[in-house]
Amino acid sequence: MANKAKTTLPGNLSVETELVLAGRDPFRHDGFVNTPIVRGSTVLSPSVADLEGHTGRYTYGRRGNPTVESLESALTRLEGGAGVVLTPSGLSAVSIALLSVLKAGDHLLMVDSAYQPTRRICDEVLTRYGIETTYYDPLIAGDIAGLIRPHTRAIFLESPGSQSFEIQDIPTIVAAASARDITTLMDNTWATPLFFRPHDFGVDVSIQAGTKYLSGHSDLNIGTISANQRTFRRVLATHGDLGITVAPEDAFLASRGLRTMAVRLERHQQSALAVARWLSSRPEVRQVLHPGLPEHPGHALWKRDFKGASGLFSIILEPVPKPAVDAFLDSLALFGLGYSWGGYESLAIPFDCSAYRTATCWTPGGPAIRLQIGLEDPADLIADLDSGFAALAAAR
Repeated sequence: MANKAKTTLPGNLSVETELVLAGRDPFRHDGFVNTPIVRGSTVLSPSVADLEGHTGRYTYGRRGNPTVESLESALTRLEGGAGVVLTPSGLSAVSIALLSVLKAGDHLLMVDSAYQPTRRICDEVLTRYGIETTYYDPLIAGDIAGLIRPHTRAIFLESPGSQSFEIQDIPTIVAAASARDITTLMDNTWATPLFFRPHDFGVDVSIQAGTKYLSGHSDLNIGTISANQRTFRRVLATHGDLGITVAPEDAFLASRGLRTMAVRLERHQQSALAVARWLSSRPEVRQVLHPGLPEHPGHALWKRDFKGASGLFSIILEPVPKPAVDAFLDSLALFGLGYSWGGYESLAIPFDCSAYRTATCWTPGGPAIRLQIGLEDPADLIADLDSGFAALAAAR
């Protein structure tokens, strides 16, 4: 069949339309709607001149192929940065991003509420390369300027905080960093670019564990790094020099998840808020840590900066013995006990931040549980939690 010319997408599309169209060019692939899975390492050049001049669209499988490029292109448009690279996991995206902007002798400011494996990168990996990390209170806002040293080169944000859900004053922190020419990075896995676009707030590097909402089906591990014009070349160079690549099958699955991301996130948001409101009324619950609730300490900042909330939040129970908490969790039929989140299924895990917070004290006043609200009927999830509270009461 004759190929049609590629249509350039207009710049004023809604995000829902962008998710359907971005990164796709069916008539480059004989009209097939989805970019095919291209497997391969060797790419042939037609002549020595082309080989030595790298004139082809692709030069080697590790440096990209149509399947990977399709997803990178779509995410670049969604994030609003200068470019995106893919990594094998969200944690690898964090490490590659940090290594792209830091060198021996540099100082990093890392938010104290960061994902715990991110802390291990700082404490176990960066220290071996002579990079010093200082952890800071997620609620520090403009006072972060007092922590900046002459050799501070990067500030890392994660909002809301992993497990504890503090909302950071991102514009204020970015302004303090920009005044000193300091690079800012943000783990934006919770909100995704649908509910918060870090580059729009001046953040240089936006990181996602695409394993979560980008995938949406708990069937792959993938990370994404989006960088602005100021930092993309460094990210791209480090990514290439370290030989980082993702399997084309994983890129294909992530692209498939991208197309339905808006409708899934809307359902996650609605269901999570319904469950969170119900939990707020329960006598067994001391506090619900959901930024979308008016009583959350960071609700005003969330409402100012974010367009929505995903399906992940935490609860603090009233003081009860551990066997009672275990009975609550073990009795749940619809909530799986497992790490990760962002898939179609609901999950629950107990957690305790107190052992690894260093700039702040984690004293919630009771046992903490993180909930991922999936795509099940929220009424069924509420009934399951209600049965769980009965098991908790029986075990007290």
